[in-house]
Parts: sequence; C-alpha cells; structure tokens
Amino acid sequence: MLSVAEAFTITQEHLLQLPTETVHLTEATGRVLQESIQADRDFPPFNRIAMDGIGIQFATYAAGQRTFPVLGRQFAGQPQQTLADPTACLEVMTGAMLPAGVDTIIRYEDVTIADGKATITISDVEQGQHIHRQSVDRKAGDQLVAAGSLLTPSAIAVAASVGQASVIVTKQPRVALISTGDELVDIDEAPLPYQIRRSNTYMLRAALQSLGITASLNHIVDDEAILETRLTELLAENDVLILSGGVSAGKADFVPDVLAKIGVQKHFHQIAQRPGKPIWFGTTSTNQTVFALPGNPVSTVLCAYRYVIPYLRASIGLPSELPRYAQLAKAITFKPTITYFLPVRLISLPAGRMVAEPLPGSGSADFANLLDADGFMELPADQSEFAQGEAFRVWSK
Repeated sequence: MLSVAEAFTITQEHLLQLPTETVHLTEATGRVLQESIQADRDFPPFNRIAMDGIGIQFATYAAGQRTFPVLGRQFAGQPQQTLADPTACLEVMTGAMLPAGVDTIIRYEDVTIADGKATITISDVEQGQHIHRQSVDRKAGDQLVAAGSLLTPSAIAVAASVGQASVIVTKQPRVALISTGDELVDIDEAPLPYQIRRSNTYMLRAALQSLGITASLNHIVDDEAILETRLTELLAENDVLILSGGVSAGKADFVPDVLAKIGVQKHFHQIAQRPGKPIWFGTTSTNQTVFALPGNPVSTVLCAYRYVIPYLRASIGLPSELPRYAQLAKAITFKPTITYFLPVRLISLPAGRMVAEPLPGSGSADFANLLDADGFMELPADQSEFAQGEAFRVWSK
C-alpha cells in the first residue's frame, strides 16, 4: 500500500495540461496569469504632488522668507502650471503634476492662509518633501506582474493602470462532482428512515470555489450499467471527475471496475492513512483525471484538502500553499503504522505559537465534528506516540 507521500507525488506527476484563454479584466480575479504585464509608462508618470498644501521654491524659503503670495492652484487632472515668481507659491492638490518652478511642498496643516498669502508655521522644511518623483516606483517597460501570478485585487488594479482591458489566463478545468449510492437523496428531499441527504458534493463544490472553479453536481444510483453510461458521458464533457462513494470493497461499490471499463488508468487505490484509505486516482490517455473519494464525510473532506485541492492548484498554475505547523495541545497515541490525520481546532497563542487541540470524534462518518475542526494534523506513520508540544503539519480546510 502506498504511503501518503508516494500517493501525493503520483498525483503531482499527472497534472492537467490546461489551455489558456483571454478574459476581460473584470472577470479575471482569482485566475492565474499566463502573460507578463509591463508598465506602459513610468510609475508615477510625472513628478506628483503627495500632499495637499502649497508649492514653493526651496531657495526662497532657505533665504528666510516665510510668507508667500498665492498666485493660483494646481489641481489633479490639470495640465502642468508654472510658478513664474520664485517669491510666491501655488496651492497644490494631491495627485496633481508638480508645477514648473516648484521643488518643495508644504502641507496645509503647516501653513496659514489669509488675505491671499500663505505663511509657513513650521521650521523643519526639507527641500523636495512631499513629492512623489517620476519613475521612482517603476520605469516604462518594467515587469509589474509576472506570468504565473495569481490575479489578486492588487494585480487587477495594476493591470487596469496600464490599460490592459483583457488578460491571458489559464483556462479553468471543467469539473464534475459525482455522488453515488441509493441511500442518498438531494437536499430538498425528505429522506426515508434508511436514507440521508447528499452533502459531500456540496462541500466539494464550495471548496473548489476558493480556486475560482465552478463544478457541476451529479448523482448516480448503485447500478453498474447506469454508472458506466453516466461516467462515460461525464468524462467526455469534463477534465476532472471527483466521485464520492462507491470506492471501497462493498457489494455495491462498482466505481473502480467501471472506471477501468471506460478506459481510466488506475495509478493507485488505497493509501496507508486514516481516514480516507480507499481513495482511488487515475487518468485517461486524453489528459483527464479521476479522483474517487471514500463516501464517509470526514474521509471526503480530508482527501479533498490533502490531495484534490493541491492537485487542482498545481494544474492551474498556482504555487503550493506554504506549509502550516502547530503544536499538539495534548499527547496522542495511534497504534497502526499508517499516517493518521487528526481533526484539530487551532488556537493562536500570544507568544506566536499555534496550538492544535485534538478533536478525535467518532470516526470518519462524524460529519458534525467537522464543524469544530479547523483542519487535520498529519501524524506520521513511523510514530505511535505523539507528545504534547510536538509540532506537525496541519492541512487547513
């Protein structure tokens, strides 16, 4: 049976090969950029006023003058004005061009203006203060956003500032989420005493939305022929199938055999871990991927965040999330020589430590326990005793 690390490596060796597409900037938030964005001109493009106030020539101030006649105003969005008289001043506004003949800005808070004259009330004026100099941030032609970057709101603002109305991004994968099982009914149905409502695919869909991926919801009953027909159809329409249920060793668990029948090559089935041992992963010759996750809710959530989400992140070009570690709040014993994913509640302490409070629950079907958990602590297979204060990686949900 594969280890967690071996299984994860296999998934990362079979990433999707997604094309690019051009989208309008208003639709690009959260997408992965596949071109670089350069400055179309200097940043800022001119010497820019950084404070509302008055503009003077410093040499006059240095010579001892403190009161300056106000000859006009320079507003943002106006052509550059000129201070022709070095013994006078102009009122200037934040964002405006620095007037010709002005080399120093004094804030309104540091002057009094009366009878058409401005008097400086402070004694620590520095030449060139409160001026945002042309090209100090970036020069024309400089790279502002690199290919492979996530288009965050800040990156969107930068693209807009250089007039890039559309951008080339990685095309989002087409994903189908599939629940299986006769015991499941949809959320708007009243379950019979032997039935439960579908929830795993709704969880998976919400998790994928964090990557900007929209997924379809599907359900297939426990009928091998129907399963084969529907999975064939869904495989033809999607890049990724994520199944929940039907993957263990029960008499109605048809998923592994059906996937083999329709041409999905199995790369692994079962990992030495708890929960989520029966997870199945495979690909097709036409670059499609199938994850078949155990149907128990805790197993589904764990496998989604340990394998599926990292796989999709890498496929669309996002870097791996930085590892997050926490210290156990109390000692734990786990005897089988397999990796144990312990549900935990994370507590941030004032000293900067992150502590993980174990939430053992009642097994992989304990759906309600997930509400209290912030994630899963990955306890390695080569230990059975885990001491209070030991630090291990946590996979957040």
